[in-house]
Amino acid sequence: MFDFIRSHRRLMQFILLLFIIPSFAFFGLESYTNSRGSENVVAKVAGQNITKEELDAAQREQMDRFRQMFGPQFDPKMFDTPEARQNVLDTLIARRVIAAEAANKNLTVPDQVLQQNILSIPGLTTPEGKFDGEQYKSLLAMQGMTPASYEARLRQDLALQQINDAIQSTAFAPKTVASKLSDLNDQQREIQEMLFKPTDYASKVKVTDEMLKEYYEKNASQFQIPEQARIEYVVLDSAALASQITVSDADVKSYYDQNTKRYTVDEQRRASHILLTVKKDASDADKAAVKAKAEKLLEQVKKNPAEFAKIAKENSQDPGSAERGGDLDFFGKGMMVKPFEDTVFQMKKGDISGLVQSDFGFHIIQLTDVKAASVQPLEEVKGEIAAEIKKQLAAKKYTESAETFSNMVYEQSESLKPVADKLSLKIETASGITRSPAPNAANAPYNNPKFLSSLFSDETLKNKRNTEAVEVAPNTLVAGRVVEYKPVTKRPFEEVQAVVRERVTSIEAAKLAEQEGKAKLAEVKAKPDAAGFSAPKVVSRTKAEGIPGPALAAVMKADTGKLPAYVGVDFPNQGYGIYRINKVTQPANTDTGRRQAEQQQLANALAQQEMLAYVESLKAKAKVEVVNGGAKKDANQPGNE
Repeated sequence: MFDFIRSHRRLMQFILLLFIIPSFAFFGLESYTNSRGSENVVAKVAGQNITKEELDAAQREQMDRFRQMFGPQFDPKMFDTPEARQNVLDTLIARRVIAAEAANKNLTVPDQVLQQNILSIPGLTTPEGKFDGEQYKSLLAMQGMTPASYEARLRQDLALQQINDAIQSTAFAPKTVASKLSDLNDQQREIQEMLFKPTDYASKVKVTDEMLKEYYEKNASQFQIPEQARIEYVVLDSAALASQITVSDADVKSYYDQNTKRYTVDEQRRASHILLTVKKDASDADKAAVKAKAEKLLEQVKKNPAEFAKIAKENSQDPGSAERGGDLDFFGKGMMVKPFEDTVFQMKKGDISGLVQSDFGFHIIQLTDVKAASVQPLEEVKGEIAAEIKKQLAAKKYTESAETFSNMVYEQSESLKPVADKLSLKIETASGITRSPAPNAANAPYNNPKFLSSLFSDETLKNKRNTEAVEVAPNTLVAGRVVEYKPVTKRPFEEVQAVVRERVTSIEAAKLAEQEGKAKLAEVKAKPDAAGFSAPKVVSRTKAEGIPGPALAAVMKADTGKLPAYVGVDFPNQGYGIYRINKVTQPANTDTGRRQAEQQQLANALAQQEMLAYVESLKAKAKVEVVNGGAKKDANQPGNE
């Protein structure tokens, strides 16, 4: 990877965030955000508001997505910072200004492009190669979406992508610049190495008792036993409240009756087609020629309807369906271009249409099946409905209980039992708790920086009171108290004396190695000599050949105007190295594939810079205004210090 690209990490993070935040973060909430008061607004973009709720939702969604990506390695502390919250707000603003520009440019996404994107989603194709509509709906339902809401969002994302692609395509990496960078990567230097290792000097070190005690006192933190606490805590979240809720059959039946439309599958039709494409800028003569060819094909399929699939496979210019004999699988209204849809929904099963002209060209359509509208039986969706009711009631109960929880842990601060009894919560315990989150308890509710800070505050420790109610996750409050506390202690000198001696010896040996190494470097610079150096080896920026990173960097940066050249490298507490550079060469044969990849990397970095600059210009055009503290979190919000 080029140094240039490594130095633009902030830019790379911005581009990643720009496309990882889902578009609902500002589209789906727009009607809600516009209805709130001005005190709830954090930014204004092109006359539209971005609210605190929208920002909170985007931050939670971002955390959920990264949690899914990284699993146990996910660290929520990375996102629970003012900087991370500001990055999310910057991203929302960027997406909003791009969306405004897309609207100004009247950018639209054709139905067929939308359909092709959906068909390309992994896991939505049956072993027979057919689109699995039920699996599609099921996956969306798991994310709280319907096909209509997802397709509207996807259409918006694709429109934004049109702008992104258009801007990034304007950047290019000059071949001369990329070639020079690749030449630097390929440059080879023949070197010899002389190492001065601390272990070779350990026997020469004279350690006194004064040296040991001085190290012990100056590095007391290395020999501390950290403070620890045994705690009790209670958690208020939707899961805890849901376990207290019972949903009756009558509740399920009532919900089903009131939401029948939700469980209704609209009529779907299955069709095959033959498409002969026509370019938008085609001449009248070209259009007539394509139409004439389509009319001949229409005659063929009318005479031999059973040969429709064979004729489609041989002649259709729709790459998505031609290989399947023109089969488009089942689809409902709103998924095809209007002329196509209007024709299909007027046909009877087995019918073959006349020529149908759309923006894509001329279609010949055969209706192969009809799936009538249907309603899922109550028994099929009973479990789903019960879970949904329980989820809604738990969310409502959480809203009602959060204030009670917060007030009780504060007002009855000498025990957690009153709030646990009042809200039917379980008092949990944990031992060995410190001020810092424990890596082996990443998902534990008490393993949160804000909660730990409150737990180890003077109010909690000295006065033995409950902590405040701390929001450790969306709709999750935790309060706790310290049952037993062990302060920081220092291991006695006698107990760690052997460890101290080992460390002091290692440090002093490294100093001796460095002293001798520097003396030897001065000597060989004054009078070049290869005696004592290792056998020659050839290194480059892409081939370290076992040379440590700091040494390789020093070797490749060294002035080679006069050879042999020498550089010295200090490896902190690990010794010293001298490197003799004998030759500088450029390889006759280069890795063409790698050079092309490096040129592409440079082009991508420049393209991303172009996009970033474009977004900045759009922000000025949209008159972006950050208000009410912007991304700063509300000080009286639960969980804030």
